[in-house]
Amino acid sequence: MTASDPLFRADGRAVDQLRDVRITRGFTSNPAGSVLVEFGNTRVMCTASVSEGVPRFKRDSGEGWLTAEYAMLPSATAERMPREAMRGKVKGRTHEISRLVGRSLRAAVDLRGLGENTVNIDCDVLQADGGTRTASITGAYVALADALAVLKARGVVPGQPLLPPVAAVSVGIIDGAACLDLPYEEDSRAEVDMNVVMTEAGKFVEIQGTGEEAEFSRAELNTMLDLAEGGLNDLVALQKKALAVELGETVSL
Repeated sequence: MTASDPLFRADGRAVDQLRDVRITRGFTSNPAGSVLVEFGNTRVMCTASVSEGVPRFKRDSGEGWLTAEYAMLPSATAERMPREAMRGKVKGRTHEISRLVGRSLRAAVDLRGLGENTVNIDCDVLQADGGTRTASITGAYVALADALAVLKARGVVPGQPLLPPVAAVSVGIIDGAACLDLPYEEDSRAEVDMNVVMTEAGKFVEIQGTGEEAEFSRAELNTMLDLAEGGLNDLVALQKKALAVELGETVSL
């Protein structure tokens, strides 16, 4: 079976095709920004809230801050996982993804325009089927945009802090072929696994690439980045489409 075979991927997608992606704004009512983002069977709730004050290292700087937390619900996977809080220790993976989401979203906000306020991004995985961190980043940008619009209208943030979109997608090598947007079935057997975060302008925020079972060449890296860029252009267009419709509406690719 080759990459040109329609059954090469379990879900029948082409190698350069995203899963069905859906974004729903206003998913919950309490946060200033709340989004449900779905990449196939992966579903993540992303919220954005703003609190007064900044961490100590930012005090009296005139700038704000953005931080993020990522977590998975116990029943997000096929086998229930105990809550990390019950274990008394947060896993290294959770810390890593939280920091990734925070770094990525800081590329989408002008901290000077926030004043000395802190944006708190929370990404909670409701159902996991691969690509939870990239879905979190993509959905969290929309939640961030909604939160800043609300707070700007209330006079909480003094400037125009929102910058153009940031989105993320996974890419990898499966059976020797580069593929876009890996579900768990592919991610778990990928020879190479990569996550790419990019701005609307096509600038990279972060590239995480690992040879899981094999090394990869510069040519393969370029192929994966080209696939990622194409998918990210589609995701940015979807983010902008989501922000143009009414709260509660779902937009999809």
